[in-house]
Amino acid sequence: MEDRLEMDNGMVPHKIVSVHLPESTLKELAQVAPSVKERSISSTQIGEVTLADTSGTTLKSGLGVAESAGQGEEEKSKLEKESECEDESSSLSDKEIGAGEHHHLHLSSCHECLQLENSTIESVRFASTENIPELSDNCSSKLEEKSNDCLARGIKRVNLAGKPPNILIYLGSETAKVEFEQVKSILQECIDTDSYTIYHLREEQVLKAPWIDNSLLLIIATGEPISEENHKQFMKFLSKGGKILSFSSSFTFDGIQIKRKSKLKKTIHELVVSKMDSTEIKLNLLVSGYIFEEVMKEDTSKVKILSRLNNADKDTVIVHLIHGSSGGEAILSQAHLELDINSMDVQTEEDFNLLKLSNTKRYEVLKDILISLGLSCELSEIPMLSPIYVLSSDEEIHLAFLKWLEGNVDAEGLRASSKVSLKFVSSCDPKMEVTPSLMPVVTEMRSFSSGHFSLNTYQQNLQTKKLGKIILFAEVTTTTMNLLDG
Repeated sequence: MEDRLEMDNGMVPHKIVSVHLPESTLKELAQVAPSVKERSISSTQIGEVTLADTSGTTLKSGLGVAESAGQGEEEKSKLEKESECEDESSSLSDKEIGAGEHHHLHLSSCHECLQLENSTIESVRFASTENIPELSDNCSSKLEEKSNDCLARGIKRVNLAGKPPNILIYLGSETAKVEFEQVKSILQECIDTDSYTIYHLREEQVLKAPWIDNSLLLIIATGEPISEENHKQFMKFLSKGGKILSFSSSFTFDGIQIKRKSKLKKTIHELVVSKMDSTEIKLNLLVSGYIFEEVMKEDTSKVKILSRLNNADKDTVIVHLIHGSSGGEAILSQAHLELDINSMDVQTEEDFNLLKLSNTKRYEVLKDILISLGLSCELSEIPMLSPIYVLSSDEEIHLAFLKWLEGNVDAEGLRASSKVSLKFVSSCDPKMEVTPSLMPVVTEMRSFSSGHFSLNTYQQNLQTKKLGKIILFAEVTTTTMNLLDG
């Protein structure tokens, strides 16, 4: 669940925790519950809405909660006051996941919702042909032992089979946006930009932000010394199956160290690079003035030399290292593959021409390195956006939801929000316009069909009374995060 929630700074939450309310608070809520029930049809007759798309993303967002929140401010304020009295660790976890936005506070603090949430996630897992790779971190107290086993298997599968497609760029203490944009621009010209998201990992985030479990690739592009604390974090990332690509940095490990060579200085040199297909390619690049040396040779199988300088000493400038048993690996380069020729301080016209002639080969080598680290460098075809369908196998709840809609949309069936507006229509029209800011929602189920989702299978595996009975399903959408915003 954490991997599907995104905060304002681009990072994703590390862990969602439940906050248990004191018995006195539960008694107070029990006393006011009847009044809330009468005033909120969404929270008693409809339950919450499940959003699903074929990318395996599932998000619960309480339409009913949003409605009742506006009508029961008194009850909400009591709940918030009690939540503030919880222990410090729970409070910190809520802050990390951005609790309070998009009604995540409700899911994070309500133990009953967390129990029901597990059932809904499991139902979508069964119903989706692509399956959902992660399991919920929060488990029912009655099924704690079983759920912990599920969590352990889920973590192992995520680390080995693939982390969330986030790429982080670390530039040390440098905060200049120009450097970040330069490296990001080069990456975007090599990778499939529709498959990955690139973020700036700032110095203050290395030890605090939960990036280790939520990133696929870390790029280290700084000449500053790597602190011991940061080095431990980077090694922890590798031990959990992460990938690291280093450009002219001091980051090394496992018997490899860097050595300054005064003869090289920081200038243009010819490299011989070994590609994945065992062929070699020669190109001219700016080098840092440092080379790699092996100081320990007990296990040479984990070290592979990818590039040497085309000089008498055959100095090593790019190495590939394997770390741990979870798929962690790093490619360390003392050649500036990440710098565009226009961003370099080239001293002579001859050097500029050498770099210009090697520019195509530079992209070729960089793509080969990224592919070897498991990234996709082939552009994928962007699918067309599809309308959303309101689905439910419970006719009574479906009708109650449609009745609730009548009072919550305008005369044209539009429910607007700050990020995307939903236009509710009775039937699907092939000519309907679907845009990132305007999504048609079809309320008639008879026209629905999908090769990626089975409503019957979903319903058979759903073990709740209210939650997940109404589904908003889209074959293709930009993000489920914005669909019920506000």
